[in-house]
Amino acid sequence: MASSGPEEENRTQRRAPWGVIALVLLAGLALLRNGSGEFVSGPPQPAPAAAADPRASRAERGGNPVSREFAAPERVRIPAIQVDAPVRPVGVDAEGWVDAPPPDDPNLAGWFSQAVRPGDKGTAVVVGHVDNRQGPAVFYGLGSLKKGNHVEVADKDGHTAVFEVYGVEVFAKDRFPGERVYASTGSAELRVITCGGGYSKTSGYDGNVVVFARLSGVR
Repeated sequence: MASSGPEEENRTQRRAPWGVIALVLLAGLALLRNGSGEFVSGPPQPAPAAAADPRASRAERGGNPVSREFAAPERVRIPAIQVDAPVRPVGVDAEGWVDAPPPDDPNLAGWFSQAVRPGDKGTAVVVGHVDNRQGPAVFYGLGSLKKGNHVEVADKDGHTAVFEVYGVEVFAKDRFPGERVYASTGSAELRVITCGGGYSKTSGYDGNVVVFARLSGVR
């Protein structure tokens, strides 16, 4: 087997196994549960019918189109819930937590840059706040998405990866299925995550809303 060059070694390091990354992501996403949760009845929660079907085969869900190598993401758009927001890279801080986007900007999402870029083969992850002290934030409406809705991620080279939603679920923080959410399926996939579930002033949100989506087009 030929040895890998420096570029391939750097790529391998950036795309670390989800078995390791899932642990720090679960810790980091606790930062996303600290919204105010004080707006009317709270953010919408996923309907049972929106849950991803783990029994569906890849053929039933649809395969990926021919892809390309994507640059770092620059913007995320979700037309069904009027999201059009810039994306900044987020990583792991000195304490081993995944950084969240700054909460003071309600219209900002974060791409976990130690995973794949959206559109590349593997599971990319985009996170964002559901609210802040001023009101609803970028992913406030995430729980209302339905199967068949689309998430568009534009990269810095002007290309857009279009993902079709095939599941939307809320998971309790103490029973979060890291392997199911983060593991690679062998296709180009995207997870969009914010806080959700119940809320209390002492502990914040008790879960996370997760959107499961698969690459359906490139433009």
